Amino acid sequence: MTINKVINPRFENYIYDWDYKIYLLVGGYGSSKSYNTAFKLIIKLLEEKRKLLVVREVFDTLRDSCYDLLVEILTNMDLVGDGKYKVKCTISPMKIRFPNGSQIIFKGMDKPDKLKSINGVSIVWLEECSEIKYAGYKELLGRLRHPTQSLHFILTTNPVGTETWVYTHFFKSVDEQGKERIILDDNELYKRKTIVCNNVYYHHSVADDNYFLPSDYIDTLDDMKNYDPDLYRVARLGRFGVNGLKVLPQFEVAESHEWVMARVNGISERFKFNGMDFGFEVSYNAVIRCAVDDKNKDLYIYWEWYKNHLTDVEISKELKELGTDKISISTDCAEPKSITFYAQEGFQMRKCYKLTRLENTKKIKRFRHIYCSPECVNTIRELSTLVYAKNKRNDELIYDEFNIDAHTFSALWYALDHYTVADIKEIPRNTRKGS
Repeated sequence: MTINKVINPRFENYIYDWDYKIYLLVGGYGSSKSYNTAFKLIIKLLEEKRKLLVVREVFDTLRDSCYDLLVEILTNMDLVGDGKYKVKCTISPMKIRFPNGSQIIFKGMDKPDKLKSINGVSIVWLEECSEIKYAGYKELLGRLRHPTQSLHFILTTNPVGTETWVYTHFFKSVDEQGKERIILDDNELYKRKTIVCNNVYYHHSVADDNYFLPSDYIDTLDDMKNYDPDLYRVARLGRFGVNGLKVLPQFEVAESHEWVMARVNGISERFKFNGMDFGFEVSYNAVIRCAVDDKNKDLYIYWEWYKNHLTDVEISKELKELGTDKISISTDCAEPKSITFYAQEGFQMRKCYKLTRLENTKKIKRFRHIYCSPECVNTIRELSTLVYAKNKRNDELIYDEFNIDAHTFSALWYALDHYTVADIKEIPRNTRKGS
């Protein structure tokens, strides 16, 4: 069968590439990543007898998105009909059958029991994959098998927050020891557009890559910069980042560790503080050392320790080797047993006052500047991306809940528990730009 169709040059190599198991397409609004993925899959199913599974988080969203898109392309190619050599599309059940025996089936992750019937599937398309739970993605990876055909996963998404599993799985994450693991720097992807890394095919696209978009649509995307910078970053630039109102807009990474220490060394010992947040399995143990320039109301964060999956005995041993048992540490008053244990081990532990999350957050926000050593990678990762949570019913901000469980933020609360940020009026910092 000969097919004549004009496609965007940005997607030409992608459409005919089947050398890899996993394909991740990240892009802005209108970049045509979903359209060209649908076209890629149709070509493959016409060439070979394959069974394709199309997945979204909610099954009911499939009909008006992936199913309609696939049918639209097939119809434009004059392939849909009742004849012997035509493609048959049905709504109930939602399925597309090709004359060579290929099939497209549709499932929602909100109905996991139905995933048991995916025998014979060799290709999976996860549309809006960032909406799918990480456990669901891993479940699909484990279920996909075929005795003779190559296996392929295609994931398409608009980039959202850096806290999502798509970002932490394919770009940057933190290991059990609290060390940042860089799989691929997303900035490198934005620059090079297509990268193969660890046998994953990465593809980035924006509206400019879609030659068929009307200019007024691009103008609409450009205008987002004036009223919603977060949406502009996602929709127009197609980039991951922080979504929402930053909790600490005055937080910044210092130019060097030496620059921070030069200032810390000039600060009196009475304004140097240490805090610890306890964790174990999912959460992390975090110790923070910081210093306050009391005159200028600037905060310096210069040392961190960040790990999980350790017992109190193991933590005690490691912190002693670092000399942390020689300093006074404030910690969560809700952990009396742990505080008692560390005190018996020779640590100078003291419980914090029982301030609310909102009171602690307001205190930290009163600092004019928060400078962090570039060596405190976990503090940087958490505090630079920390935003307020939103009420799902009315989209209002919740000022004592956040997008992530920031253990270094809690450790900072405890560290500064015995310090009062006085004589400073709270600076309004409630713009979307975080300034």
